[in-house]
Amino acid sequence: MPVRPLPPKPSLQHLKHQAKDLLQHHAERRPGVAQRIREFHPRFRDASDAQIFAAPLKLSDAQLTIARESGFPSWPRLKRHIEHPTLAGRLDLPHHERIEDPVFRRAVDLLDAGVVAGLREHLRQHPALSQQQVIFEGGNYFRNPTLLEFVAENPTRRGTLPQNIVEVAKVLLDAGVTQPALEETLGLVASSLVAHQTGAQIPLINLLCAYGADPNDALRTALIYGEFEAANELIRRGARVDLPAAAALGRTQEAGRLLSTASSDHRHWALALASQLGHIEIVRMLLDSGEDPNRYNPVGGHSHSTPLHHAAAAGHLELAQLLVERGAALDLKDTMWQATPAEWAKHEGKPEVEEYLRGEESKRNPVR
Repeated sequence: MPVRPLPPKPSLQHLKHQAKDLLQHHAERRPGVAQRIREFHPRFRDASDAQIFAAPLKLSDAQLTIARESGFPSWPRLKRHIEHPTLAGRLDLPHHERIEDPVFRRAVDLLDAGVVAGLREHLRQHPALSQQQVIFEGGNYFRNPTLLEFVAENPTRRGTLPQNIVEVAKVLLDAGVTQPALEETLGLVASSLVAHQTGAQIPLINLLCAYGADPNDALRTALIYGEFEAANELIRRGARVDLPAAAALGRTQEAGRLLSTASSDHRHWALALASQLGHIEIVRMLLDSGEDPNRYNPVGGHSHSTPLHHAAAAGHLELAQLLVERGAALDLKDTMWQATPAEWAKHEGKPEVEEYLRGEESKRNPVR
């Protein structure tokens, strides 16, 4: 789920009120609140709505949820960001301009400029750099990147990559990187719009896999963001096609074969991905097998919304009709913007879907 970005001049008092509201909404058993707590409170990561509502929630729990929802690991870290702002906390700046360590910043500048010899020499002079991490707060990813993660240009910082980015990445890989950094970079590359647009995505995927990155975790990341060329390359490199992947790729027969042995988690992911990408027969199959159309999408898969929100936003009318026929709620709001599926359709310029959903709303709630 995307985090709720703080305003330019955040108010700690306002955030305290948000935490108290969260407690109240928890007591009222609002479904969207259960999803927010599941997403952002580590203790409830795998809990059901019923388990979340049954658990006592303290103010400190609510504050932790609000802090993490804002992209900070704890309430004290959020409080410090507001009361004692630093360069690293300038959320209005691109990430490389928030780096306070001049040695690390110099390495990123060399990387961005594609200065291979200079970067290699800089790493020779500062050998710890290749595994050093910087801390960024206020976002939902790219929080503790090493130098290697900067080659993905994800999140977008400059909107471009040097033409020799593969050679640049090889310099960093040869300097020595950790396995987690390797895996994280592959996921960032596989979902990077800039890497795709510059033609660097597939060469970087092949380089990272050649150095030992596992293509499996990156496959789902690529599919979530519709990077199908990257997904197919990862499959070619050995990534397994499980039920969520088959659902995202629209492989109906393969999805049907995998469904009978799939875990609950995989079924949940499959419904989310098939709904986002408009694969109606796979959605029908999953609903027939008992999947709940009103369940928020899984954590990491646009979890602030439901399958109907994404069908509406993408303009998939027949799919929206199927979900509504199978009981999808018309008034269930996403947890980020507090909007219904019809409002998502309106925002994305899908009048046919919006008209259908508004009509169904009128049938369910006739004016007296």
